[in-house]
Amino acid sequence: MIRELPSGKGFADICMIPRKTHLDKPAVVIELKWDKSAAGALNQIKEKNYGSALKDYQGNLLLVGINYDRVTKKHECVIEVAQKQL
Repeated sequence: MIRELPSGKGFADICMIPRKTHLDKPAVVIELKWDKSAAGALNQIKEKNYGSALKDYQGNLLLVGINYDRVTKKHECVIEVAQKQL
């Protein structure tokens, strides 16, 4: 697990990269937001090309956008499966 991974045009909040013994598992890129939207967090991952930081990883990615609403105290999450682009 890597926090604030420099990538693309910014920093991915959290990245989880599988160990070499588990390369059949996807890597995960997570963007966290407060009082915005989970879809907007997912769009940020794509627009800023956060997956580019995973130089040595090839395979499936899970792109995860999570938003927390301070008023309602609710979380929303959007997950998308993607393929690592070389």
